[in-house]
Formats: sequence, structure tokens, C-alpha cells
Amino acid sequence: MDRAAATLIAALLALLAAASLVWMFQGIGGGNRAFILQLRGTKLAGLVVVGAATGIATVLFQTVAANRVLTPSIMGFDALYVLLQTAMIAALGVAGFAALPAGAKFLAEVAAMSLLAAALFGTLLGRGARDIPRTILTGVILGVMFRSLSSFLARVMDPNAFATVQAASFASFGSLDAALLPVAGIIAGLCVAAALWLAPRLDVVALGREPAISLGLRFDRLVLVTLGLVGMLVAVSTALVGPVAFFGLLVAGLAHGLAPSARHAVLLPAAALIGAAILVTGQALFERLMGQAATLSVVVEFAGGLFFLFLLLKGRVR
Repeated sequence: MDRAAATLIAALLALLAAASLVWMFQGIGGGNRAFILQLRGTKLAGLVVVGAATGIATVLFQTVAANRVLTPSIMGFDALYVLLQTAMIAALGVAGFAALPAGAKFLAEVAAMSLLAAALFGTLLGRGARDIPRTILTGVILGVMFRSLSSFLARVMDPNAFATVQAASFASFGSLDAALLPVAGIIAGLCVAAALWLAPRLDVVALGREPAISLGLRFDRLVLVTLGLVGMLVAVSTALVGPVAFFGLLVAGLAHGLAPSARHAVLLPAAALIGAAILVTGQALFERLMGQAATLSVVVEFAGGLFFLFLLLKGRVR
């Protein structure tokens, strides 16, 4: 890593550390400080995991798709997660759904999303995503299909079950399931480590299918492995806070814009730190300083949506 890249990573680490200190210690007065710090620490860890997982998943997906406009959410990953939640609630009921062990449920969701993601997009993107308009259209159609199935199942439920489905359909950065955090952290950490290990190969993937194969890379297998990592990272973030559509696009765009190198050894850590810093800083601002006067998920999704429109209008497809 050269000096410019090391400086960027150090600056992002400092920003994240400063935001974390504000989050942890702002407004602490009397009372049980240890209890307050424990609660804030748990939520801080969740925000870092979600931000890093979302940012890295988006960078990986854009590399595989060879397109800077695509995100896992646009391709239907989040809609697939909501469909899984809705199907479980419809089959088990609210009481049965609530009685599911959190860890086992989370692992089942991760496994299902990873397998279905590879099955749905492995063939399409394994060709190198040469037909970008068809790739985008296929993802949008799949997302609409998943959402339509979720809506159909939700409409035949009783009101209590429907309310549970609605709660799982929107992101909430202020409420994290602490019971899932250890499992989510382990899975996200392993996926991040695998992505960093694959970084040199991903640099070759970014050259395109034919150049990568000519250099001896097993392109199709690496694409499927990368999609599996994307599916697991998306499952981690959505299980903790709910589905987010454009946040990853914003993080990946900032990472590409700020990073002095196109190497994934720089892009991946930069995306992880940017995503974590945005969530921690934003949540500290809205929760500590503004008294929950605004919702972070709405703001980041709005900003991400504007950035998506900007990329489309500028024609930034590779």
C-alpha cells in the first residue's frame, strides 16, 4: 500500500474513532454509566458491522457486474430477504416466528440468501455481465417479483402478522438485535477477511472476462464465490437493521472517488470505514444532538438515491 492509500485509511480510521467517541460519551451524566456504555457499545458495534458489510458487498458486486451503477439491492437481494421473512411469518405465525432461536434463524437466512443469490445471478453474471441493460432489467424484474410475492403473502395474513412483516420491511439503525451481533460479527469478519484475501484476484476480474481468463484466472468460479460473499454480507446487514436500497451505492461511490488507487486492497477497507463512519456519525447526530428529530435511514437512502440518479445521468457504466 502506497503512502497516499495509507494516509486515506488512517484518516478514515481517525474519523471513525472520533465519531465513536462522540457516540459513546456524549451526554453521559450520573446514573449507571457502565450500563449505558454497554448499551451504546453494543449498538456501536452493530453500526460498524452493518456499514462495513454494506460497503464491501457493494464494491464486490460492482466488480463482478463490471458496472458502477449496480447494487445488490437493485438486483433484488433485499427483496429476497423480505420474502424469506414474510414466508416464515406466514408459515409459522407471529408466535412461532418470535419463538425461533435468533442464532439458528439468522444462520438459516444467511445460507438461504447465499444459495439463492448464486443460483439467481451466477449464470447471468458469470458471463462477465456483458449485456448491462439486460442485467439491470433482470435484477429489477426479480426484485419486483419477490416484492409482489411478499405483498401477496402479507395480504392474506391476520393484522398482527402483517404488522410484524411491516416492521421487518424497513431499515431501523436505532434498534439492533444484540443477540445476533456475535454471530453477525463473526460471519461478517470472515467474509471481509476472504474478500481481502481475494483482492489481487478481484483486480484481475475488474479487467474483464476475457483478459482475466487469458491471465489464467478461474473466472466463473471466482464470480460465484464473490456472489456468495455478497449474499452473506447483505444477509448480515439486513438481519441486523432491515433492508437498505441505496446506502451501499453511496458508500461505494465515495470509496472510488476518494481512493487514490483502483486496487481492491485499498477500495475494500476504504468502503468498510466509510460505511461505518457514515452510520456512526449520522446516528450520533440524529439520536444524540437532534433528539430523534429525523431518521438516519431516510436520509442515507435519499442521498444514495440522488447519487444513483447522478450516475445514470452521467452515463457512468463500464
